Amino acid sequence: MTGAAPKNMEWIPGGTFWMGSEDFYPEERPVHQVTVDEFWMDAHQVTVAEFRRFVKDTGHVTTAEIAPDPAQYPGADPALLVPGSLVFTPTPGPVPLDDYTRWWSFTPGADWRHPEGPGSNVGGRERHPVTHVSWFDARAYAEWAGKDLPTEAEWEFAARGGLDRKPFVWGEEHEPGGRPAGNVWQGRFPWENLLEDGFAGTSPVGHFRPNGYELSDMAGNVWEWTTDYFTTDHSASGKNVAPASSCCIPTNPRVETARAENPDEPYARRVIKGGSHLCAPNYCLRYRPSARQGDTEETSTCHIGFRCIIRP
Repeated sequence: MTGAAPKNMEWIPGGTFWMGSEDFYPEERPVHQVTVDEFWMDAHQVTVAEFRRFVKDTGHVTTAEIAPDPAQYPGADPALLVPGSLVFTPTPGPVPLDDYTRWWSFTPGADWRHPEGPGSNVGGRERHPVTHVSWFDARAYAEWAGKDLPTEAEWEFAARGGLDRKPFVWGEEHEPGGRPAGNVWQGRFPWENLLEDGFAGTSPVGHFRPNGYELSDMAGNVWEWTTDYFTTDHSASGKNVAPASSCCIPTNPRVETARAENPDEPYARRVIKGGSHLCAPNYCLRYRPSARQGDTEETSTCHIGFRCIIRP
């Protein structure tokens, strides 16, 4: 580490670690060694207050505040081609878990200032992570702040906090001492939220104990955008990425080429990491460092945010 620490950032020393997991979802495989260089990382997810300063300074208009281009969504219902974002609503009882439209709905007027839609606001949530931000919004904020979004490998290394090959950012146990260690769903998703962690939605950043690198909310609260394009095999492609069977350990891997896995999607998919307050063991056990998903760049929801890094 050299120089003074940037405000609200923690030094991540870099090193070699085992990326991925063989024990959970297929897209986390194979486990392979990766090396990343040192960097600074935001100690917490970007908050509503921080994002508000960015918008005030730049006049940035988020993706959710702009009506989609009809040309990019041929055949779409015109009622959905308006400014808005995805909002979660618990179901009244048990439902099949193979139809996300039962709990997710596009809500006109939902955005970072109105997380639940028109009539809602972020008053009292200034220290909560900002939500309803697309990958484009996160990248714009990072550029304004003189930072960058982390690669998937950088994010996972930082999330592990020095606990290599452990299933959770806090170690082996799902709930250390029988208590939730992060803001995730307790109960049967998507209808029974027992609120054992005290939160039905997002929580103030830093509420839960940080990991070994003093980073808070690396598990749960909100998903976080990374700079990498999503691939189903995170060891097989990208800059400086060697196959898992290679004798060479990849250094600072990143996936810089989009793969058109779904030609009907007008935007590429980027990797999101960390899980959210809507992740539950019975549906989405993804509040783990190896867990990963791909979301299209224009996606904005009530459970996706981001944090930034600085590479020396």
